[in-house]
Amino acid sequence: MPELNFDKVISSLKLRLENVHEELEFDLISKEFLGRDSLISEERKKLKNLSDVDKKDYGQVITNVSTEINDLISNAKNSFKNKFYENLEQSEIFDLTVSKQKDFGSYKHVLTSVMEEVVDIFSSIGYKVAYGPEAETAWHNFDALNTPDWHPARYESDTLYLDKDLTKLLRTQTSTVQIRHMENNSPPVYIVAPGRVYRSDQLDATHSPVFHQLEGLAIDENLTFTDLKGTLEYFVKQYFGNNIETKFIPHFFPFTEPSAEVLVKWNNGEWLEILGCGMVDPNVLSNVGYEKKFQGFAWGVGIERLAMLKYKINHIKNFYENDIRFLRQF
Repeated sequence: MPELNFDKVISSLKLRLENVHEELEFDLISKEFLGRDSLISEERKKLKNLSDVDKKDYGQVITNVSTEINDLISNAKNSFKNKFYENLEQSEIFDLTVSKQKDFGSYKHVLTSVMEEVVDIFSSIGYKVAYGPEAETAWHNFDALNTPDWHPARYESDTLYLDKDLTKLLRTQTSTVQIRHMENNSPPVYIVAPGRVYRSDQLDATHSPVFHQLEGLAIDENLTFTDLKGTLEYFVKQYFGNNIETKFIPHFFPFTEPSAEVLVKWNNGEWLEILGCGMVDPNVLSNVGYEKKFQGFAWGVGIERLAMLKYKINHIKNFYENDIRFLRQF
């Protein structure tokens, strides 16, 4: 009756188990000693050539050896895992009786701090804060703001719509708050509208599908572009410092005419755009039922943009990852 030297097989197995470094190795060892191409499997194939008595006796030997191999592997695997977690526990143990962790309290997120700082600057010259819903109608987000149907901003590739008819959406700008405020309030109007907005943008260093804006609106009699310029000059110097240089360059926005972008001269001499502005288009005032004797100006600024410039933050995703090492800097 053929018989493999099972003592050597068991000794070889024990040696292999003593040199395991990763948990995945146990599965490979099990396949090597009990799998289809293992020595045990080859011995089982020989049973068909034995007599009934030898087949029964040798079959029992193979079964016993297989059970022993399986138990050795299983026990070694459990021991390996227990030792791993014991070592992990020892390395991460924290004895609460040794010292008490100081409670430093909670702090405002840097975006919250920047938004409140901007609101405070405009509040100091008489502007009130207004709020509105983030889920908006196309009328408040586009039509009332003099944005025609063919304008690219209304494409589904740019705007996150909430219905098939494209009548409800996540607001792309807080200008919607200006419309809602004017619908329910008569001039004079001096408001700022901070809040979260949404656009179908790909995430990169300076763009995110969710970000924060603050838009301002002033409606009164006899307001001019000079008033707009003076207001924004005041804001820029309050936020960046009195030595900052600014310039206004022509631009286009559907809801203002004339329109401009405001640029600041940075430390390296480079001009950086920080916000858009302009005199409110007469069509917008007409849409909310204001008399022709009223006119005014509006502007919009990205809070993330301001924070990145002031604190030299190189990627917009830092604001949203909640990395405590980043947040503690502010």
